Amino acid sequence: MSKVTVVGAGNVGATCANVLAHADAVKEVVLLDIKGDFAKGKALDSMQQAPIDYYSTRLTGTDNYADTANSDIVVITAGIPRKPGMSRDDLIATNAKIVTSVTRSIMEHSKNPIIIVVSNPLDVMTYAAHKASGLPSSRVFGMAGILDTARYRAFLSMELNISPKDFQAVLMGGHGDTMVPLPRYTTVSGIPITELIEKDKLDAIVQRTKKGGGELVGLMGTSAWYAPGAAAAQMAMTIMRDENRIFPCCAQVNGEYGLKDMFIGVPVKLGREGIVEVLELKLNEDEMALLNDSAEHVRQVMEVFEGMNS
Repeated sequence: MSKVTVVGAGNVGATCANVLAHADAVKEVVLLDIKGDFAKGKALDSMQQAPIDYYSTRLTGTDNYADTANSDIVVITAGIPRKPGMSRDDLIATNAKIVTSVTRSIMEHSKNPIIIVVSNPLDVMTYAAHKASGLPSSRVFGMAGILDTARYRAFLSMELNISPKDFQAVLMGGHGDTMVPLPRYTTVSGIPITELIEKDKLDAIVQRTKKGGGELVGLMGTSAWYAPGAAAAQMAMTIMRDENRIFPCCAQVNGEYGLKDMFIGVPVKLGREGIVEVLELKLNEDEMALLNDSAEHVRQVMEVFEGMNS
């Protein structure tokens, strides 16, 4: 694999492209935006960083989809960001049109790319990209769980004063306030998190994680970008390196967890061909109830999307 395209040169897309360049694991990163000079400027700035931070990846900025030809991986960050008072679901009408248009344009120039969706509302935008692409669901999936578990692990790290490197966690469900962090599957260097933190503090961190995106919108007046951009880049690098790592991703479920015909956050094995396998954990009754509640919310947003296209 030698070429990654990032669609959308805003904060998230530019961060993703920059993190990919620093990894020095891909020959070319194309940064595409409808504001062509904006993308060219972001790419040129990153190219001028290369001699300083010592990477060889070539970055190109463009507004022409022809420049994305033969992309191995495409990261879609295009769309309007959240503003104070907006939920992710408020974005659906505008961003569904953008994601569908972007996906169709990408497919005109790349035969069999892997598509990673970052645009919100994430679960339904991933579904929209899958429909527009015609690709198998193993090659179209969304970045949500990596970001959400990163926030969860960061909060735990801050509370316990332990390096964030040592935390492992699983989180499932829709990307939003109904997400399902799973303390039972959270460890610190193999030690169950419940042995290191009081239940009330852990519960508070779980709730903060669910509102993690909204907290940042409230502080900055717009959506986050450093962590989301890095999370999407991590997915792309895992695919390029064929690492078969286990990540929570927004993936299509076909009977797993009793769910069908939808995209939702589940743990997957990620490798060169995209999603190698969806892992089905043995959830208890409370965890399944939370996952079903989250799935119902995702279905409601899917119905809004389908209604727009009927």
